[in-house]
Amino acid sequence: MSTEYTAGRTAARTGAILTLFAALFTAAMAFTYSLTKPDIAAAIAETKHKLIAEILPPDAYDNALLDDALHVPATDALGLPDGGMVYRARKGGEPVALLVEASAPNGYGGAIGLILAVRTDGSLSGVRVTDHKETPGLGDYVDRKKDHDKAHPWIDQFENASFARIPKDAWAVKKDGGAFDFHTGATVSPRAVTAAVARALAWTIDNEKALFAAPAGATFAAGHAQGDAR
Repeated sequence: MSTEYTAGRTAARTGAILTLFAALFTAAMAFTYSLTKPDIAAAIAETKHKLIAEILPPDAYDNALLDDALHVPATDALGLPDGGMVYRARKGGEPVALLVEASAPNGYGGAIGLILAVRTDGSLSGVRVTDHKETPGLGDYVDRKKDHDKAHPWIDQFENASFARIPKDAWAVKKDGGAFDFHTGATVSPRAVTAAVARALAWTIDNEKALFAAPAGATFAAGHAQGDAR
């Protein structure tokens, strides 16, 4: 038996063994994932509920909020190049608020993820930063968890804010002639968040009726029920 023939058989056997191990590993991973998928989904849902509870009281609605949701495709007004989600809060079947994912694309460290709770009267129940890469100890105060001022976190300025209370042209930091405070030496992050919240609020108000009317689980197409921002 030639050396070449023996080497060929060895290589083939080794390849077959590796293929078998890969198949077994893939099957094991798939099986493990199938077992843990419900736990992962439950953990994600719990995290979302906790975040939403910070900006919309749980007793404000009685529907299954995470199931009463819409997918929003890439939307410039929301700063979402890859799309996002809108969750609809209702009580007794009546619309209460919209929870809208958005993003400030021009943060100092990159995009700043946001979620807004917009009541049906056009006011904000609250806003939270969901992810960011802002400079620790400088611009990251836009994130309530990172803000050192626990008594008056910067992001809380948006609670109950509306275009009726603050004109659209005043949705900027005070350094730029607007109505919102900022920390000296760190204006890029709050400037980006304030502008993004204003855009997202206007978009949500303009599309409120259509957002509530669309079937759960649908991909929302803006422009069907445009209205004037309050």
